[in-house]
Amino acid sequence: MTWQDGPPEAERSSLVRMYAVTGGRTKPRSDLAMEALVSSATSARLGTAFTREYRAISELCRQVRSVAEVSALLRIPLGVARVLIADMEAEGLVRIYQPQLDAGLPDRSLLERVLSGLRRL
Repeated sequence: MTWQDGPPEAERSSLVRMYAVTGGRTKPRSDLAMEALVSSATSARLGTAFTREYRAISELCRQVRSVAEVSALLRIPLGVARVLIADMEAEGLVRIYQPQLDAGLPDRSLLERVLSGLRRL
């Protein structure tokens, strides 16, 4: 399959939408590891005052999820997920649990949890 005039319209519009949702930003406000765990900070559903991406992330994170899982389950680019999650943390909508690294090496139990999560996908 080839795209002579670029990607199909639906593909272009979804990429433009993601760019618009992040305000054109490609880096999160704070350093956010893809294996960082995210949970909803509220038990209430977010209302229509929030974007559909915020609402989807909040719903998904009622169960603790990694940033990578959120990206995969919502089918949004990892960079976009990182920006949105960091913004949500700044607004107090989610809690983020960053992995603790000793001497730059990840914890073995963290790697096992990530592997287990990947197998569940």
